[in-house]
Amino acid sequence: MASGPGGPDGQQEGFDWLYGKRGRDADRDAGRDVPDEAPDPGRGSGPGPAGPAGAVPPPDRTRMMPVQPRSDSAAGQGPAGPTRERMSAADVPPSALAPTPGTAPTGRGTTYGGGFRLPGRRGGGTGGTGSTGRGGGLPRSPRFWFRVVVALLAIWLVYTVAVPFIAWNRVTEVDWQPDGERPDGQPGTTYLLVGSDSRADLTAKERKEYATGNPTSELTDTIMLLHTGSGPNVLLSLPRDTIVDQPGFGEGKINSAFARGGAPLLTQVVENETGIRVDEYVQIGLGGLAGVVDAVGGVQICPRERMVDPLAGLRVRKGCQEADGQVALAYSRSRKQSALGDLDRVRRQREVVNAIGDKVLSPWSVVNPVRWWRLNGSVPKFFAFGEGMNPVDAGRWALGMSRTTGDAGFTCTVPVTDPSATTWDDDRADPLFSAIIEDDTDAIRRRDCTPTGL
Repeated sequence: MASGPGGPDGQQEGFDWLYGKRGRDADRDAGRDVPDEAPDPGRGSGPGPAGPAGAVPPPDRTRMMPVQPRSDSAAGQGPAGPTRERMSAADVPPSALAPTPGTAPTGRGTTYGGGFRLPGRRGGGTGGTGSTGRGGGLPRSPRFWFRVVVALLAIWLVYTVAVPFIAWNRVTEVDWQPDGERPDGQPGTTYLLVGSDSRADLTAKERKEYATGNPTSELTDTIMLLHTGSGPNVLLSLPRDTIVDQPGFGEGKINSAFARGGAPLLTQVVENETGIRVDEYVQIGLGGLAGVVDAVGGVQICPRERMVDPLAGLRVRKGCQEADGQVALAYSRSRKQSALGDLDRVRRQREVVNAIGDKVLSPWSVVNPVRWWRLNGSVPKFFAFGEGMNPVDAGRWALGMSRTTGDAGFTCTVPVTDPSATTWDDDRADPLFSAIIEDDTDAIRRRDCTPTGL
């Protein structure tokens, strides 16, 4: 092995800092007198004159091996001088990167020509087992799935909010506010719900299916007031045969006001007779009830007796059962099978309306995107809303309709004096109207709020 530069004591120059000085150099440094020694021709360093001919070389001393010092700086310079830089993948010549014949890259590192080996990254290829899963499958990171769930929830929320506004663009608006003097503003919100028996929008097939008969009729088989406020909600039916004064037309049944003067006259009559100010107006067509029931997947009805009414197209057994749109409509229209006639019919109408409200606001109707789309899509076809309403107001009305039973509210008919329902019982009706006007529905007496008004 060739030695590096040597000193007179055969010591490696440049390494005294590591091994210390020895022999003559150490004696000289200590101040001792040391004779000079002839150069060793076999241990010279670099070119120079050789030693005297025939000189006997001194015994070989132990040679110190060159030591590769650690690099103490980014530039590769250590205390002992320049050091060899480490080889990186970027320094490997392209020819050395060619794969060795008969070998294939693996996920644990690849050996290339010349024996050079680059470190592999686990899971970096199709056979890896890193974060992308085995065989390139879906990631299994909890953070990834959390983001997926959040994204899906955001899409569902946007869809749920957007669908009603999309449907609202096709809703028909009705001019309903009457002219002339009206009751002053009152606390809470009162909606007037009108169910018209108009057949104008029904086809001949639908009129036959629903057993509607006269296609020119435009009476209001359903007249309800819904009040929402600080106390329990109140859903109040107004019997259709009640005799009232109709401005400009004289006395007549309340259900004929709509045919004579449309929504404004009917609203005026209701306000005059009850003293309750109407804030919002909602109108549903004859086929609308059937369409909404079908849109929510049917409702439950609970007839108190077996009912067969050919005029309404109804045939149902006694007891609770599921009903589709056609059956629910017939159940709401029939009045020939009960001794109470229209008074029993308005009770069944509220029963169906409450059942629809429960289905509309059930979690499944909102979570199921198909049902939610069908439900909102049926609104423009079957409902009309008073001018000034918006989707939020319509939503509040629907919510209020579903909270009128049990402890949440009252469901009743305007008190009447007899089953004919032509005259209201003022002694019981006036306190009921006053509680709604003052938004003090907690004060309503059960005797004043009965299912049939009797």
